[in-house]
Amino acid sequence: MLIIIETISLFIQPVALAVRLTANITAGHLLIHLIGGATLALLNISTATAIITFIILILLTILEFAVALIQAYVFTLLVSLYLHDNT
Repeated sequence: MLIIIETISLFIQPVALAVRLTANITAGHLLIHLIGGATLALLNISTATAIITFIILILLTILEFAVALIQAYVFTLLVSLYLHDNT
């Protein structure tokens, strides 16, 4: 019974890692897309508000780049740990 549980655990770990990475990437891209659309919509209504929203969009893009770097580090670390545990 323990062999079956360990085998399932070995297959679930990379899947959980992939789901977490996909969710983080998707959430960031969705937020950037929504704020970008709001910036374009506000451009015709209020230029000052559109500029503020554009600044927020630039800051969010910088944050998303930092999150991508952290995600790459976590992915590399966890994959190396998974491979170390399995060999």
